[in-house]
Amino acid sequence: MAESDSSLIAQAVEGDRDALTTLLRRHGPPLRQHLRISRTWQGCLDADDVLQVTYLEAFLRIGQLISREPAAFAAWLRTIAENNLRDAIRQLGRDKRANPRRRIRPPTLDQSTVLLLERVARTSLTASRVVAGKEAQQSLRQAVTQLPQTYRTVVELYDLEGKSPAEVGRALGRSTGAIHTLRARAHDWLREVLGPESKF
Repeated sequence: MAESDSSLIAQAVEGDRDALTTLLRRHGPPLRQHLRISRTWQGCLDADDVLQVTYLEAFLRIGQLISREPAAFAAWLRTIAENNLRDAIRQLGRDKRANPRRRIRPPTLDQSTVLLLERVARTSLTASRVVAGKEAQQSLRQAVTQLPQTYRTVVELYDLEGKSPAEVGRALGRSTGAIHTLRARAHDWLREVLGPESKF
């Protein structure tokens, strides 16, 4: 007889990865049906891209789940997926609208770090602020080392080394759409790690 969701949720919150895997197998198909991606983005993003990152987030954050009720777990998972989809579309939109000069990747780590800092801080750094922001750059580099491994690799390859989403996807064995989704989540994690410093 199959174990109940309530029992599996309790085990998963306590760190049982097999229990969480079983839950994700049960809840994944209906969640996939729930996700709606507009035609505009279907060429570069699909539901499987979003689900890959949603499952990763579930493994990283399951300990934060407060309610152990099956309906609450389903809603929590759906919220993560919807946020991932929204963030991936926002990331894709930004890349399409990017200043052509920004598409030419900077040659140095300092310049790459400044661009990442601008993106994470959601602000534009003037030359004087860049000089004054060396400590912020150092904090950002330290924060990158604290990211979960997959997120760290995406940020290092895409944001700091200037590789294209396709190149990063090949390196990680992921689709281009998944890379955009992973990158959006990695930036969110960086904002969390940096805290108020990311809003300077």
